[in-house]
Amino acid sequence: MHKIKKVTVSTGVFWVEIEEIGLYVLCASPADSVKHLSKRGLIRVISDNGAIFESGPNAILLSDSMLQNGEFSNLAEFPVLQMLYKQGMLIPNHPNNNGTKPILIGSQEQVDSQLEYIYRGNYGLTSIEEIVACGIEEGEARELMAIKLKFAFGAIKESQELLDSRVIAHEAVEICRGAWVKRIDSNVFEFSYQDEVIRVDLNLQKDQNYLPPYNLGYYDIKRSYFSVIHSGSGDGWDIDNPCMASIIMYHGKIYIIDAGPNIIYALSSLGIGIEEIEGIFHTHAHDDHFAGISSLLKSDHKIKYFASAPVRASTAKKLSALLKIKEESFYHYFDVIDLELGRWNDIEGLEVLPILSPHPIETNVFYFQVYGAQGYKSYCHLADTVSFSVLSKMVQKDPEDATGIPLSSFQAIKESYLAYADIKKIDCGGGMIHGSILDFEQDPSNRLIIAHKSSAITIEEKKIGSGAPFGTVDTILPSYMEYLYGFAYNFLKSYFPEVQKRDLNAILNNDLITINPESILIKEGDSCGNVFLILTGIGEFIHSGKNFPSRISSGALIGDLFATGKQSSGTYRAVSFMKALKVSSSLFLKFLSRNGLYDQFLALEDIREYLERSWLFGEAISFLTQITIARSILTETLIKDQVYVFKNTPYLHIIKSGSLTRYMGDFVVGCIECDDFFGEDSSIFKEQSIHHVIPDTDTEIYKIPGSLLAEVPIIRWKLLEIHKKRKGFFL
Repeated sequence: MHKIKKVTVSTGVFWVEIEEIGLYVLCASPADSVKHLSKRGLIRVISDNGAIFESGPNAILLSDSMLQNGEFSNLAEFPVLQMLYKQGMLIPNHPNNNGTKPILIGSQEQVDSQLEYIYRGNYGLTSIEEIVACGIEEGEARELMAIKLKFAFGAIKESQELLDSRVIAHEAVEICRGAWVKRIDSNVFEFSYQDEVIRVDLNLQKDQNYLPPYNLGYYDIKRSYFSVIHSGSGDGWDIDNPCMASIIMYHGKIYIIDAGPNIIYALSSLGIGIEEIEGIFHTHAHDDHFAGISSLLKSDHKIKYFASAPVRASTAKKLSALLKIKEESFYHYFDVIDLELGRWNDIEGLEVLPILSPHPIETNVFYFQVYGAQGYKSYCHLADTVSFSVLSKMVQKDPEDATGIPLSSFQAIKESYLAYADIKKIDCGGGMIHGSILDFEQDPSNRLIIAHKSSAITIEEKKIGSGAPFGTVDTILPSYMEYLYGFAYNFLKSYFPEVQKRDLNAILNNDLITINPESILIKEGDSCGNVFLILTGIGEFIHSGKNFPSRISSGALIGDLFATGKQSSGTYRAVSFMKALKVSSSLFLKFLSRNGLYDQFLALEDIREYLERSWLFGEAISFLTQITIARSILTETLIKDQVYVFKNTPYLHIIKSGSLTRYMGDFVVGCIECDDFFGEDSSIFKEQSIHHVIPDTDTEIYKIPGSLLAEVPIIRWKLLEIHKKRKGFFL
């Protein structure tokens, strides 16, 4: 009988068990890994002397790569919470508290990163000075700190007080009681115990992604004037539903509330592409509301980030800790807009009121309102509130108490929760840090919705609150407009700014079509007779020479590269429901010729096709961004066996044909082949390159200004992943 057991939990996630010594290791911890463990039966409910608690891992092996295919590989916050609280490893006098701590295993960089990220996930801003720096008056900052200390049982602890760690460098490391682990390659590890050895490979292939634990189906959502799409009702433990979230649709524009785990999957199910998102309203940075934030960076424009300054600062610090990047980097990926607390902020007619809510980290709840024919109509999103019974225990008995709040603050918070809204979604998770629907029995709102709850809804709760299953829509103000033609016009006007309206109308005067999920638009090898302007939804481009698909979303032109009769170099498929403007190829070519664009279109055709099928540029890059990049490209030929040094190059260099070898001194760093690149260290991240290259053959390269690429979030995000991996090669 084998002493070491290995289980594949999900794509890129494994379980290693040595029952004889009580070692249970979660290998990689992407978003919702705890839910996957529960679904596989690796987390179970246990009863011991009347105590009911959970089993589960007691160690986590961290991926060497913080990012894989653009997603976080190491999100240990919820696995650690499960160990400390649901397993009882931290609870005094608990039968499962034997003095041992959860263990983090990994490189020094990843262990340090996780310790700081968990620290920020536990506490957010950790001093009065950090809170005051967000524009909060000192008296209020002291009160916020007092609430934080109440949740923290009086003291903020470093992560090292709660967790043990084992750093893997170049030699095998003992985990405990004769169990060892060592790295045998990048992200490949061996566990050994006595005479047994097993191998765990945490590398994802380019066509792989971490998977959600639930299936959501497909939804065809109509763009409307003011409505709420319900995109999550669960919490971080609910194995069947996405975490509490909503989508505000206003005047055809899409705003999401929070970015929980697997948000890109949820959006895809709803037929919403990342490029369609105007902004995110962020309540706070716990992982069940934060883990999907990486997905919002997969766009060619900066998505607006709306939150109060304390929430924004807390989020930026957590992301900085997670990725070992500067806090200012947050602004490279988002258009950050701080909302003023306690007042209505006007966002192009959508008014939003953020209110601070008591929680272990900085949290704001949101009221939204829009003025219509019958006056204001409103929606309230109360994520991660606190029950009135818990809040009442925070009220100071003594005005000198530094860990309590005044009675007036208790009353103000209660009033803010109970203010009227046409629709109100409420955190009903209970316990020490979440709310209760029973507190809202006398709430005057028209409709109350129960959310953020994994346990069954009781009869008493059902008397007060409704449910809102995934994909259901509450229309607050109906729409009498067709927004899709407006989307099409705006896209075309941005792509062809000099073209007169009458010529744009010739393109607009065509069919709006609905494309069903998993339908093929164009097959590889076909000469397409139509051009499709994608208005909503998500598609993919599959190139026969690549083992990964490229994502397509709103604003993409499909078929334009083959309008002249050229055969398609790949297959275009719908991933979700899609809406598109369908234009005949002959009309599209006539449009280009009439406006003097035909020659320019042909001149850039080959470069655009190359960009479309490449890993770096082939995903979610709009027509306009493609054209801008294509026009900026310079070409150069590097001669075989010559030494080239690019210490402070302003260009990203992409191999068009040929190959070259990268060196650091006399040490070979790696080979760069066709479609790969170098120079991201200095051109994007402003670090001096310490490498030189020697072409293996005469090598043609494309040179693209780093200053241009640095402003495209998805490109910068992909380059960050590669840059981190290349730096980690030397650890």
